[in-house]
Amino acid sequence: MRKTQSLNGIWEWHWDGDSCNPLYTGEVPGSVISDMLQHKLIQDPYWRCNEYTVRELMGRNCLYGRTFPVSEEELKFSCAELVCEGLDTIASIRINGCLIAETRDMHRTYRLPVKEYLQEGENRIEILFKSPLEFVRNEDEGNDIFYASTGCIRGNAALRKAHYMFGWDWGPQLPDMGIFRDIAIEYWDHAKIQDVRIRQDHEDSRKVGLMFEVTINQLSIHEDSRKNGNTWYTETEITDPIGAAVIKKVRSSREWQFEETITEPKLWWPNGLGGQPLYKIRIRLLDEAGACHDTYECRIGLRTVTVSTDQVERKTFEDKYESGNEFAITVNGIKIFTMGANYIPEDNILSRVTKERTARLIEDCAAANFNCLRVWGGGYYPDDYFYDKCDEQGILVWQDLMFGCNVYALNDSFEEDIVEETKDNVRRLRHHACLALWCGNNEMEWGWADEWARLKGHHPRYKADYTKIFEYILPRAIRACDDITFYWPSSPSSGGAFDDPNGISRGDQHYWEVWHSGKPFTEYGDFSFCSEYGFQSFPHSKTIASFTLPEDRNIFSRVMESHQKNPAANGKILNYIADYFLYPKDTDSLAYISQILQLKAIEYGVGHWRRKRGQCMGSLYWQLNDCWPVASWASIDYYGRWKALHYGARRFYAPFTISIEEEKELSPLVSYYVHNDTRDEEWCRTEILLKDHKFRILWEKAWEGSIRELSAVKVMEADFSSWTGDETLRSSVFTTFRLYKGETLMEERTVLFVKPKHFNYMAPAYDVSVTESEQSFYITVKASGFCQYVELYFKDYDIIFSDNFFDITAPEGITVCVNKADFRCHMTPDLVKDNLVVRSVADSYGS
Repeated sequence: MRKTQSLNGIWEWHWDGDSCNPLYTGEVPGSVISDMLQHKLIQDPYWRCNEYTVRELMGRNCLYGRTFPVSEEELKFSCAELVCEGLDTIASIRINGCLIAETRDMHRTYRLPVKEYLQEGENRIEILFKSPLEFVRNEDEGNDIFYASTGCIRGNAALRKAHYMFGWDWGPQLPDMGIFRDIAIEYWDHAKIQDVRIRQDHEDSRKVGLMFEVTINQLSIHEDSRKNGNTWYTETEITDPIGAAVIKKVRSSREWQFEETITEPKLWWPNGLGGQPLYKIRIRLLDEAGACHDTYECRIGLRTVTVSTDQVERKTFEDKYESGNEFAITVNGIKIFTMGANYIPEDNILSRVTKERTARLIEDCAAANFNCLRVWGGGYYPDDYFYDKCDEQGILVWQDLMFGCNVYALNDSFEEDIVEETKDNVRRLRHHACLALWCGNNEMEWGWADEWARLKGHHPRYKADYTKIFEYILPRAIRACDDITFYWPSSPSSGGAFDDPNGISRGDQHYWEVWHSGKPFTEYGDFSFCSEYGFQSFPHSKTIASFTLPEDRNIFSRVMESHQKNPAANGKILNYIADYFLYPKDTDSLAYISQILQLKAIEYGVGHWRRKRGQCMGSLYWQLNDCWPVASWASIDYYGRWKALHYGARRFYAPFTISIEEEKELSPLVSYYVHNDTRDEEWCRTEILLKDHKFRILWEKAWEGSIRELSAVKVMEADFSSWTGDETLRSSVFTTFRLYKGETLMEERTVLFVKPKHFNYMAPAYDVSVTESEQSFYITVKASGFCQYVELYFKDYDIIFSDNFFDITAPEGITVCVNKADFRCHMTPDLVKDNLVVRSVADSYGS
């Protein structure tokens, strides 16, 4: 039998080392910072420049403790284990005054035998957390490693704690500590299920074979004198996606490895390519009398996932062909174009990360037509509910191991920790349908191979340690637990061994010339899979107001610069604004224009790579989300507000959509493409309209035809030279490209022949009307002339619109909808209209 006694709930804590320190209560799971906030011992570290005061408090040690009862019946169990799912990070654990264990790895699950330390009645557990800040500062002084990523506290590589907690170029330095996940005592008798491993066989399309390997932790007769025999049974039950039983069988202990067959399988697909049916597996451990001693449960999707690195012919800029290797995530035998972003931890204060908050974020990804997220290696392994939601929404997960932008010194204790943490998390995650690949680390092969300036001068042993860790130790640890999922040694990489890891013709690439080097948006290269690239923007003025006073709201103020962790970023944003737009009239308008630039930058790259489908097979922009309110590369800010980029992603990541290719920026020679990343051939109609800023049609052309599945097709091209020779005319005309299915307008894109700062926008005058249905409000926005990047937002509510940052290209305007339930209060069409704000590019400058 098995019983779990949760130790979650209210604990006591105090700063260690001073008997006069007051005693406080704290919530577990939680952290020191969250408990200090609860008792008003600190102000919110995200407000203004509070980060630095709170950071220094993390230089102290902290003792957590509580009492818990143990009954006579619980002491009769053969075994008792303390299970710590998340200790952050340097901890000494005592029960009834006896030292049980010392831990040093946030990413591990610790299972510690404690039966001999328990007593009937009241027991006390204490966990002393030693300062991570003091540890890394001492480490920095005591070794010869001088590398640290931008914004990081040096020395953090030696501690198996989420690196981002020590700062990054988008995050604060807040190295928190505490019991951040569940903690419990598990009691069990005789035997328990130690592990279950499931492999899938898809050789026959009419059925799927499931191979089970069950490992039982069974006490010997000598250890457990109350058990006279050792015959055990497993009952395997599989239910289909609607809950109907597919299989239910009982087997004896001689059959720990067995196979089940699911006929007429319902396959799992990524978002946009099919459904996400999930089968539930339940395995019960039974004794000879039929009593259940333990239960294992999981959900699986029936699918195959791997990565193809086959050789392909690649077309260069000079229209020549060269040999290369693709990098294509392949699901159920189909090479998909991967579309998504990089996911970072959702908060620096981990108790603020909830199942509901994560679910909303993943739903927002699916709503923007993502089919993949890369879990970046500088954070921590997300909770189970993150992967459960990705399973349900069809979001593939590129899973980095938790190593990034650091120099690691390999020694015995470090090796033990990284092997065990890897095995813990591989076993936890390997059966998720969403899991696409394991990746060893973020950017370190690239750094060593290209001899980044901050890496030069390190002892050669650290480069050798890199090879041992990521090309020998960790791949073996993964294979021991998961010999199915694809392993990639680093990102970017061409396959390892420092062999041109960021080369464009194979593997995956990180491209930062647009942004870090200030290159124009047209400079995206012909890559095979761009797994990291990005462009910064400021969050909405509502978010800026959440951490500033009115006098702080200048981007060069101390507070605003403190919430901009990339030292050169504000200047880069202003440089790009100067290139494309008139100077914004205030900080609110500057934030708005910066978001439009961010959207333009990423849209250029995605369109380019989708047009190269087959040669390039993926786009994962940097980054999806923020861990605090900040200026950053995120498309969704800390409070869940969609920036322009996320609305744009809904359009440019749509499985069936369009893109426009200019011969060069602002060229009158334009090509028009339709993209079909579904598994079905689609019939469509497209049209090109050349209009002036008063919506008058000057020229038009149409095409109708079939677009085969999984393809990108150039359907039309046009030369607008005769309309763009005159500067006045060139500054007042635009083209719009429309995609129809039947009579339904699916997508629309526009192109200017001058930069927006030189376009002759008419003075904005909007006509807004609001109607309603039972579930939704419908907002129609009309204008007297062409308007670009029209943003809608509510003064008092945060609502996701069906579309936003759109262009108005016709007198009938644009109609978008919002869900009534999102307001969480009674609203009428008049109230909606009164609370709505409308603006476009022409509103961003002038008085």
